[in-house]
Amino acid sequence: MERRSFIKRAGVGVAAAAVAAPSMAADLPTIKWRLASSFPKSLDTIFGGADLVAKRVAAATGGKFQIQVFAAGEIVPGPGVMDAVKDGTVECGHTCSYYFVGKDPTFALDTAIPFGLNSRQQTAWMMNGGGLELFREFFKEYNIYNIPCGNTGAQMGGWFRKEIKTLEDLKGLKFRCGGFAGQVLARLGVVPQQIPGGDIYPALEKGTIDAAEWIGPYDDQKLGFNKVAKFYYYPGFWEGGPQISLYVNQKQWASLPKEYQTILEDACMYAHAEMQARYDAKNPTALKQLVGSGTQLRPFPNEVMAAAYKEAHELYEETAAKNPKFKKIYEPWKKFRDDQLQWFAVAENRYDNFMQAARSASAKAAKK
Repeated sequence: MERRSFIKRAGVGVAAAAVAAPSMAADLPTIKWRLASSFPKSLDTIFGGADLVAKRVAAATGGKFQIQVFAAGEIVPGPGVMDAVKDGTVECGHTCSYYFVGKDPTFALDTAIPFGLNSRQQTAWMMNGGGLELFREFFKEYNIYNIPCGNTGAQMGGWFRKEIKTLEDLKGLKFRCGGFAGQVLARLGVVPQQIPGGDIYPALEKGTIDAAEWIGPYDDQKLGFNKVAKFYYYPGFWEGGPQISLYVNQKQWASLPKEYQTILEDACMYAHAEMQARYDAKNPTALKQLVGSGTQLRPFPNEVMAAAYKEAHELYEETAAKNPKFKKIYEPWKKFRDDQLQWFAVAENRYDNFMQAARSASAKAAKK
């Protein structure tokens, strides 16, 4: 009897909530925003992150809050997204903060810096390590409210026309790479080139550049880099867990109803997780196909990575010494990273290393 009574009361409560939801939605305004992406439509993964946010926001508001997504170049070029949001040309944008290190190197820490955090650690830093609070304060100066909205996971090291066997092979190499990585590699003799994603293939094909990095197998295969460069290097030690961000103009954010603010942030977090899942699911097959078609997979020599590690940390200390904004975020970030490395060595790395060894042993046994 009590059970039937409880079910009856619960049913009434659910029905009341169902009636209340449309009523609440009816009281909220109809809003239409434009979102400028830094990425081409051909990349269903990284461009798709913003597309997914728009779809979920519309679905959660019964179509009352609509965000129209524009690919790089449709409203502003990819590198122009931050200024477009800051100046109110568009209400929001989807981009990588390290594209804007020319304005302030602090931007790089919002995405990735060489030998930084992996994707899980980056999310932990932003959501529970104090990173988001620090960056919200930093972005206020640019009239932007920032929300984490995607991560690719550790990226590949890029496509090269020739093998990289020693540090000498890097001297004079014209290499497309973004963010702080270019400054680190320049200290090793590389000539960094800042080229938007959609322009990389023709530059590599024409020989304007000698090498280029983008993201990983799934996206790189789509862009056809394997057709114009033979050697595919790993890992992209400058992007262990690069985060993509949604930028919202501060005035537009403040004018949003609280309900819409919550829905937008929740949609971003869903897209954040979904992007990583999509890359992890699609990259293995794409890599097998690339290698099967003749791509030469190569690890960066330890000599190269060790030299880059040394130069990177010297650059960070130099930057922190002369840039108070960078220092304010870098110092707690560095402590967080060191603590994470200790923790991951205890559980994650031991588990991963064993699984790789066990898989290799099983594969060898099966061939006998």
